Amino acid sequence: MPKEYRTIQEVAGPLMLVKGVENVSYDELAEIELFNGEKRRCKVLEINEGNALVQLFESSTGINLESSKVRFLGRSMELGVSEDMLGRVFDGLGRPIDGGPEILPERRDDINGLPMNPAARNYPQEFIQTGVSAIDGLNTLVRGQKLPIFSASGLPHAQLAAQIARQAKVRGTTEPFVVVFAAMGITFEESDFFVKSFQETGAIDRTVLFVNLANDPAVERIATPRMALTAAEYLAFEKNMHVLVILTDITNYADALREVSAARKEVPGRRGYPGYMYTDLASLYERAGRQKGKNGSITLIPILTMPEDDKTHPIPDLTGYITEGQIILSRELYRKNIAPPIDVLPSLSRLKDKGIGEGKTRLDHASTMNQLFAAYARGKEAKELMVVLGEAALTEIDKLYAQFADAFEKEYVSQGYHADRSIEETLDLGWKLLRILPRSELKRISNKLLDEYYGKVE
Repeated sequence: MPKEYRTIQEVAGPLMLVKGVENVSYDELAEIELFNGEKRRCKVLEINEGNALVQLFESSTGINLESSKVRFLGRSMELGVSEDMLGRVFDGLGRPIDGGPEILPERRDDINGLPMNPAARNYPQEFIQTGVSAIDGLNTLVRGQKLPIFSASGLPHAQLAAQIARQAKVRGTTEPFVVVFAAMGITFEESDFFVKSFQETGAIDRTVLFVNLANDPAVERIATPRMALTAAEYLAFEKNMHVLVILTDITNYADALREVSAARKEVPGRRGYPGYMYTDLASLYERAGRQKGKNGSITLIPILTMPEDDKTHPIPDLTGYITEGQIILSRELYRKNIAPPIDVLPSLSRLKDKGIGEGKTRLDHASTMNQLFAAYARGKEAKELMVVLGEAALTEIDKLYAQFADAFEKEYVSQGYHADRSIEETLDLGWKLLRILPRSELKRISNKLLDEYYGKVE
């Protein structure tokens, strides 16, 4: 029988100090029983000579220091996992909120996961088709990769996230492909949008949703992505599934981290965020990947809104440092009604070379990708010159490049949120746009491929 303590000393925001405790360890779960019998959950943040600092999962209102009791449960936070989680919606602490029955778990896993031995990791190399040309064709997602999306407030990252979750698939395998979707600090409207979007398309059957709303406590927000990754690890490494994990919005998560850090009166780091934010984010992102001897994999897409559109802000800065590239959404493209507004030039997928080419996508993929990047960059330059000097100052070839840049944005990047393009469609569209330019300009593609594809008549 666990001991009960009535030695609560003080409550400050989401934190509470309990004195005179024995055999209590870091991250241990505890339960507070109020004088009216109501129970609230909390976890241990710090132990110092018999004093325990605990963090509340619910609000601290109504906690009477004299009559409330604290019980330490002797285990850290766990999630009951089972295949029955597919098609279900949970709150940030893993409790069902879709009106369905409780999950009968096969086992209970610690939400902090087990560290993956670097020597046991397999290199990400299989192509994942998202159906979005700007990602598939130019910044390819590879199975086992961590590829964040950098957005800004007011940009449609929610629509892009839902689109990727609905459309993503691994080609050429028989293993099931599932999505674990975790939303942190979102509004009820956004939550409703995600659930309905998955239900309407039937994608809900292969999706596990964890939803933490903006009015839920900050501590729950810190647990939500760990819950999602625990479910993903179980499905990937125990049930051999390909799992795509989408976490939105990491900015809300980092703000919750800052809130708890401020309540603990810690010395702040950059812009008030805690100094250990790098380690904390790494403990999430590094749970993605492939393991030797296991068929399953976890591919991770964290989504974050850059405060004040600043990519040097600590959250995108540290995220970009840990992960393998970034997809950047542009406000300028959004104003031009380009959907999704993916700015392909500063975007990058560090592992794309491993997931493309013959046998994975198509032989011409790498060459056309490089040529499209080069042509679009030159087209944008030509358009900037046109603004300054007027169209008359441009050479004929520069005018063609400017025309290419416009066509590229309108046709290639802008495809809407419901178009699901196969990689062949994306590559063919790339060739169609390259035909705007004379053959002599396509210096990054071999003559053999030019003979095969450039000369083709649609």
